[in-house]
Amino acid sequence: MRIALVAPPFIPVPPKNYGGTELFVGYLAMGLKKLGMEVVVYTNGESTVDVEKRWLYPDSEWPIKGEIYANLRETNHSSWAISDAARDCDIIHLNSVSGLSHTRFVSAEFVYTIHHPHLDDLSDFYSYYRDVQFVTISRFQQRQEKMPLLRTIHHGLDLSLYRLQPEKQEYLAFLGRIAPIKGTHLAIEVAKKSGLPLKIAGEVQPMYRDYFETQVKPHIDGKFIEYLGEADLKMKNELLGKARALLFPIQWNEPFGLVMVEAMACGTPVLALPGGAVDEVVDDGVSGFICHSVDEMVERVRDLRLSGAGVRKYAEEFFSFDTMVKQYAALYRELAGGEGAAVKSEELVQQHRAVA
Repeated sequence: MRIALVAPPFIPVPPKNYGGTELFVGYLAMGLKKLGMEVVVYTNGESTVDVEKRWLYPDSEWPIKGEIYANLRETNHSSWAISDAARDCDIIHLNSVSGLSHTRFVSAEFVYTIHHPHLDDLSDFYSYYRDVQFVTISRFQQRQEKMPLLRTIHHGLDLSLYRLQPEKQEYLAFLGRIAPIKGTHLAIEVAKKSGLPLKIAGEVQPMYRDYFETQVKPHIDGKFIEYLGEADLKMKNELLGKARALLFPIQWNEPFGLVMVEAMACGTPVLALPGGAVDEVVDDGVSGFICHSVDEMVERVRDLRLSGAGVRKYAEEFFSFDTMVKQYAALYRELAGGEGAAVKSEELVQQHRAVA
């Protein structure tokens, strides 16, 4: 079976630093290859994933130059990739919304993983593509959508890339985009109230530069509150592995939250505020704690007694990339084997009856 994985063209697969979707595509590609499937990744020319790669754009472009520029580049990339993949691939797996509009023009089985948070306008757009198999990355996300062909497959990590570090140091970690919805300012508040230093790593995107300058940077002193810049895999292992806890004080409905799994893979518990899929990722009292206020997070920091080995075991049991890859492979076989086509045919019949 030959699978086309279509990634956005802006960041290489796997990403050098930031890039959640590109990390997912890289893991999936390598996992499918291990299962004996033939994989081609449509990406940019800087990608290093060890499968067949095709691209229109040789160079990465991040951060993007502007919305119009990005839309044109991604539309061009997606339409070309779908046209090319339709010639010899059994399944075309899309990972950005621009690709959906081109599915009408080729005869192929399509899978689309929803990496974006729920927006009414996006859901309305999805509703026009009822023969595409949609995959949500959490049950929370699935409950927000109404497409007929819809299932959940949780993200997974290659846990062999993350080291269990049972010996912790006396600091807290924050890893993620420096943005209001990620709650970086609340992580600083937790650190100051608990008396434990905080190490911050993550990208400062242009749209959130003012937030960084006014609510984060004034607290950075290089000692108690440190900003480390963007984190590659080596830094993540160091930062997360030695931290007493990862702070995840989100201020929105997080569709998944892969950084929580990264921390748990290092044996580091997660202290999170509730929202979105947090309660699907964190097993309260086992891999961390779901807190309902900054003050509750502070109390948990002061009395955090979870086994690093137990936290790692939880990640291995529920969020390994082997589990994720096997679920996608089963989905591809189902669609290629005709079961998906039968469901689609019945769905089309129901659509016609509804119209009539």
